[in-house]
Amino acid sequence: MTARLLTVVGARPQFVKAMPVSRAIARAPGLAEVMIHTGQHHDAALSDSFFHELGLPEPAENLGIHGGSHGEMTGRMLAALDGVIARHAPDLVIVYGDTNSTLAGALAAAKAGVPVAHVEAGLRVFDRTMPEETNRVVVDHLSQLLFAPTRAAVGHLAREGLVEGVHHVGDVMQDAVLAMAALPAPGDAVTRRLDLTPGAYAVATLHRAATTDSAAALAAAVGYLRQHAARTPVVLPLHPRTREAAGRFGVDLAGLTVIEPLGPIDMQRLLAGCALVLTDSGGLQKEAYFHRKPCVTLRDDTEWSETVDAGWNRLWTVNDYRPRREIDDYGAGDAAERIVATIAGFVARNRGEVLDAHRAMTGARP
Repeated sequence: MTARLLTVVGARPQFVKAMPVSRAIARAPGLAEVMIHTGQHHDAALSDSFFHELGLPEPAENLGIHGGSHGEMTGRMLAALDGVIARHAPDLVIVYGDTNSTLAGALAAAKAGVPVAHVEAGLRVFDRTMPEETNRVVVDHLSQLLFAPTRAAVGHLAREGLVEGVHHVGDVMQDAVLAMAALPAPGDAVTRRLDLTPGAYAVATLHRAATTDSAAALAAAVGYLRQHAARTPVVLPLHPRTREAAGRFGVDLAGLTVIEPLGPIDMQRLLAGCALVLTDSGGLQKEAYFHRKPCVTLRDDTEWSETVDAGWNRLWTVNDYRPRREIDDYGAGDAAERIVATIAGFVARNRGEVLDAHRAMTGARP
């Protein structure tokens, strides 16, 4: 019998992370994937283009849920996913990262008695004021399979008493970046369209709630980017949330090369040609490393501490980088294959245990 895996995604980084895992599921015998899009990122530039360019399976359902407070959004997703799980009856639910979609998917599965697999488990910044940190911790404690990208993440889980079901598999973003490098670029090269000189510009992103929900925080981050832009062009693909916040707070973006959000392949091409990355994103810190570009994280902490330890990343509160070295934690581009192999074994064992229990209850013969 084919095992059904229900994947819950809703935000741009999750679409990218899901791509190599989805490909590995498609190649695995006895597994079938049902993709569910919560709608958390509903803008076409942050959603539709990603599914198209990455070759992701069309979502079986798009719940269209976005906007509102964290609690309201998560609650609406939880209610909708309860019905989704009842309709599709999955053997396992896969969630990615630390968004409201991640939390809602894990909660809905746990309440329905369906095992949860968390890809990117064990990340911590030890700041519970961050919604993402709350989401990570809760999802990890609901999951039966915890796929940790680094040894540090494994250690964080162990300190919380989570040892069973923990697997250090490397980082699926490494897989995704390698896969995207092999895909044809859509249209003209993005650097040519923007008249950028390779090696002579920086790439920036701003989108976190901690940055955009406060006039002072957004002004400080934009001011930092503008200081860099006085020396070298800073290209800022502008997230819709950041655009709205800048308008609401009257934060001036003059001096920055502001463009519309990019699709995943164009973003990789932009990163490949840049000299520096400036971001408040978690995932982009790693993508900078995968392209071997120095990064400045516009936050006071980071969940990817190994990028700082290895000298490729620094917090904006720190003046210089540590001595640079390679990072061996992220794997060799085989994280997705390892994840799917582990899931296949888990589902087979789980089904066998259920069948044995049924036989014991009914007296049926093997």
